[in-house]
Amino acid sequence: MHIVDVTMFHAPASGGVRTYLEAKHRVLAARAGVHTSLLVPGAERGSLGGVHTLPAQRIPLGQGYRFPLRRRPWRDALMAMAPDLIEAGDPYVTAWAAVEAGQALGVPTVGFFHSDLPRLMGDRFGASVRQRLQRYVGDLYGRFDSVLAPCTAMAERLADWGVGNLRVQPLGVDLDAFHPRHHDPGLRQRLGLGDHQRLLVFAGRHSPEKNIDVLLEVMRRLGANYHLQLMGPGMPTRVPDNVSVVSRYCPPTEVATTLASADAMLHAGTRETFGLVAQEAMACGVPVIAARAGALKEYIPLGAGILCRPRDPDDMARATRELFLNDPAAMGRHARRHVERHFGWERVIDDLMGHYRQLSHGSERHAIPQNG
Repeated sequence: MHIVDVTMFHAPASGGVRTYLEAKHRVLAARAGVHTSLLVPGAERGSLGGVHTLPAQRIPLGQGYRFPLRRRPWRDALMAMAPDLIEAGDPYVTAWAAVEAGQALGVPTVGFFHSDLPRLMGDRFGASVRQRLQRYVGDLYGRFDSVLAPCTAMAERLADWGVGNLRVQPLGVDLDAFHPRHHDPGLRQRLGLGDHQRLLVFAGRHSPEKNIDVLLEVMRRLGANYHLQLMGPGMPTRVPDNVSVVSRYCPPTEVATTLASADAMLHAGTRETFGLVAQEAMACGVPVIAARAGALKEYIPLGAGILCRPRDPDDMARATRELFLNDPAAMGRHARRHVERHFGWERVIDDLMGHYRQLSHGSERHAIPQNG
């Protein structure tokens, strides 16, 4: 079985989508009878180790992302790769190319809706933009044979927009890369923290839906007994005294070490469709204090953290104090066990492969001739 993934969400500093694709291809590389390929934008046409690139323009201030403009080269490249199944990982040109290539070849197509485009853009540009994008998403994803959503809430939103053939497909965590054994006892010393101070962490990009301003307000309320380490590109540099900042892309090893060395994670995001960094924190044996919103309320179980009201610094500060009145170490151990049971990449990809096989062995398909 030849599986081809195509997406524009693949850049040196990209996050969850690239993590998912690399994990999937790594796991499947060890499976007999399965061959995987990846088609992504690059500076030029190329092919190396199963990763194929087509030239696309770099997005200004886009953290290395490139945006394809013409559908036909991507459709033709997909067809030339002769896949048995195509999965598209973004809602733009490559998704339309995947649908057309799948129809021409008579092979199943899967659309993975990783991020809530209508809501993210609607938050910035208003209700009319949100409504137009909902119609766009409904039209595009209605053309796929299967649509994957990383959480139940997102699947329900897609259903409201008229999308069928839905499957909730969580992402996974590298249980070795994110593990309590990566604890670094020297980190607190390097940050100048005393034994009585609680080390909190958030890692991710600085975008509006992450609500970094809320985290800063929380730290102003918590005071000197708590310290927050912010990690990620574009993080603010004017912060309270009890906040330190690493304002750049941080590789997974650095993130894992910081998570495993912290006492808890703070996550104020309200638009998460999976919340990968929260799962990575739990895999490191760290409890999570998070907004009761999006996928965070679905994937942070009772006993592995505390949820609070969204965009409410007072309630998040209360939840943080409450967590440390309990047994945060025991909560961290429970969090690790939960991720081991549900979100190891081997288990996640096994489930996904079962779905792929159902699609491939389903109803007979006939190629649809393409014009142009």
